[in-house]
This record gives sequence, C-alpha cells and structure tokens, in this order.
Amino acid sequence: MVDAQLERYRRCRAGFTLIEILVVLLIITVLAGVVSVSVIHKPAEARVAAARMQIKQLKTAVNLFYAEQHRYPSQEEGLRALVQKPEGIRAEDFPRGGYLDTLDVPRDPWGRDYIYLAPGRHGEPFEIISYGSDGEPGGEGDAADISSSLAMQ
Repeated sequence: MVDAQLERYRRCRAGFTLIEILVVLLIITVLAGVVSVSVIHKPAEARVAAARMQIKQLKTAVNLFYAEQHRYPSQEEGLRALVQKPEGIRAEDFPRGGYLDTLDVPRDPWGRDYIYLAPGRHGEPFEIISYGSDGEPGGEGDAADISSSLAMQ
C-alpha cells in the first residue's frame, strides 16, 4: 500500500514532459506570428490609436492639475506645466514628479509636440491636438487631426 501511494506521489510531481513544453512553445510562436503580422500591416492605425491614448492620458493629467491647482495651465505654460512647476504655484502645492509618469511631456507618435490650446477651439477650457502624420491642420486618414475635444471625436 505504501509503495502504491509513493508511486502516485512521484507521478504527480513528475512535471511537464518535453512534448508538452514543445507544444506550448509552438502555440505561443504561432500566436505571436499572427499578432505581429496584423500589427505590421497597420502601422498607420497603430500610431493614430497611440496618439488617441496619449491625448487621453494628457487630458486626465490636465484635469488633475485643475483639481489640485484650481486652474488649468495657461496657453504660455502649456503641457510643460504638468512636469515642471509653473511660476506662482508653491513648491509644496506641486506634486513631486509632476502630473505625468515621465520627466518630460511625451511627443506624438510622429515625433512632434502636442499642441495645447487654452481655451480650446470649441469652447472647452483646453484642447490637446496632434496634427497626425503630415503635421498640418486638417487632413484625412492618418493625416487627420486628433484632438481631446469632444467636437472632434
């Protein structure tokens, strides 16, 4: 009886076989290949999605700035006010490290600075804009403007 229990214990502790590990690696490789092929064929859409996500994060940071400072960053201060304490704000009232997870304001996926307007073009207190792949106002497809404004979404 003891030998039977010992044998069952050894089987449970045996771990994975080489075949099981190879099958898992094959599945992971196939999935990685499918995902990378679909992303590689759509770099323009990926950049637009990344810009939208960054603009949402910047908008959240600006709203947090407003909640703590009781004002939005001015046009002159721009998005820089999220990472560097603006004049007129006491050091103890500005969070250590600023309002972003980075030490600098991120650039859009095309390597350009985001545009900060205060007030925004459609009556909102502020607007954050990327002019897309061409860097010019207007445009279509991946060259279209991407904005934090609800009127532009």
